[in-house]
Amino acid sequence: MIKKTIIGLGIILIIIQFIRPDKNESNDRTYDISTKYEVPNDVNHLMQVSCNDCHSNKTEYPWYANVQPVAWWLDHHIDDGKKHLNFSEFTKTPLFVQNHKFEEIIEMVEEKEMPLPSYTNLGLHEEANLSDAQRETIMEWAKVQMNYLKETYPADSLKFPKRDIPPPSK
Repeated sequence: MIKKTIIGLGIILIIIQFIRPDKNESNDRTYDISTKYEVPNDVNHLMQVSCNDCHSNKTEYPWYANVQPVAWWLDHHIDDGKKHLNFSEFTKTPLFVQNHKFEEIIEMVEEKEMPLPSYTNLGLHEEANLSDAQRETIMEWAKVQMNYLKETYPADSLKFPKRDIPPPSK
């Protein structure tokens, strides 16, 4: 019975190798953050090694991304990352969202919530481990971008619009 189970699992593992998710390799930069905001070389490098695999339209896949079910997990991880922040489509969003995303970048980097430990654990992406100085570089850059927005656009365009919530009915 154990032998049949092992053989069955082996067959399933072989079959799932042929069911692959689409890769995140379009690299469409039409609405890239760099089309509107200055991204200095040092910040750009930090974003490339620590952020862009999950937060852009161009992922550099490691070798193990070709093994199922790991590829499915990575695909979900990338889709989730892009849902929260996509540098390749950054300027497509309203100004108040862009401003808020800069705030979130500062918060997530400062709190060491990004890059995710699952991305940097086991030495898989050693270059993505940010030093305190690198974190400070990213945070200062994001603050400069927020100041640029504040100096360039009306204050009400940088805040989430208020939603009219009807009073509770009696």
